[in-house]
Amino acid sequence: MIDGPYLLFLGDAPDALAAKVAQGIRDWRPEASVGQFRMAGCAADMGLPDMTLAEAAAAGARTLVVGVANRGGVISPAWIEVLRAAMEHGLDLASGLHNLLRDEPELMATAMATGRGLHDVRVPETRYPIANGRRRRGRRCLAVGTDCSVGKMYTALAMDREMRGRGMKSTFRATGQTGILITGGGVPLDAVVADFMAGSIEWLTPDNDPDHWDLIEGQGSLFHASYSGVTLALIHGGQPDALILCHEPTRTHMRGLPDYPPPSLEALRDLALATARIVNPEVRVAGISINTAGLAAAEAEDYLASIEQLMGLPTVDPFRTGAGRLVDALT
Repeated sequence: MIDGPYLLFLGDAPDALAAKVAQGIRDWRPEASVGQFRMAGCAADMGLPDMTLAEAAAAGARTLVVGVANRGGVISPAWIEVLRAAMEHGLDLASGLHNLLRDEPELMATAMATGRGLHDVRVPETRYPIANGRRRRGRRCLAVGTDCSVGKMYTALAMDREMRGRGMKSTFRATGQTGILITGGGVPLDAVVADFMAGSIEWLTPDNDPDHWDLIEGQGSLFHASYSGVTLALIHGGQPDALILCHEPTRTHMRGLPDYPPPSLEALRDLALATARIVNPEVRVAGISINTAGLAAAEAEDYLASIEQLMGLPTVDPFRTGAGRLVDALT
């Protein structure tokens, strides 16, 4: 178990999107976030008090969470001294990076000397099966995106919160480091051996009541040259009954791929349906989720209306304006 509350480590993140783990925790577990620690050159800000390690410990923080999600998931050498000092101030460390805390000799030595814990949440702890493609009871909804980091997790979380508020049966199913840190469980899909990825999602979304919905956190994008594999595993392992298309309208190119423009929503709809129908011929697109964080209020309202008219589907920003219409589209 990872003890809270947390000090969110933003390191030297070059922009807010690079600190998306911290942002997700800040937005969905605000009660667990006592402050933030930023190094020189950090351009991200969660709107939390900037704290020294001593101040965070005095404020009751129990764990420093690495809130950065950089390309490749690596621990920067520049962070090591801060992470060591955090343990010396009585804090455990938690990270969802591919580069594991336990593989850093200096961190392991300090953990042993101080008795502090190292929590690597991106390590599969279950022996997952190979997918069998059999249909399961219950209902499943998957968020798919035009790109990485466009709001797929926020969409699923917002829909789950709306459903629970209505007294509906639903479960948010985390498939990445941020979702696991928010909810305390899930599958770190991009760390699962490829042959078992789809099977891990079958395991994560088992038989359930006929009126129960699994809201599956999306990963990557079918159109992303780096991360399309995790998306396809989610689609085939999740066997979704409904898809929510997710998009961020200010992107000029795919995240980390300057030579690749984002696909259209129409292209996403067509490709996602084609791949999902392999495992569920009855799958449908239920709605569209737009991340309007980069748009002013009036501009966002106009954009949502234009996409709804273009696509003929309920179109909302579920974090900014609520997920009610997306949930309505499922029932």
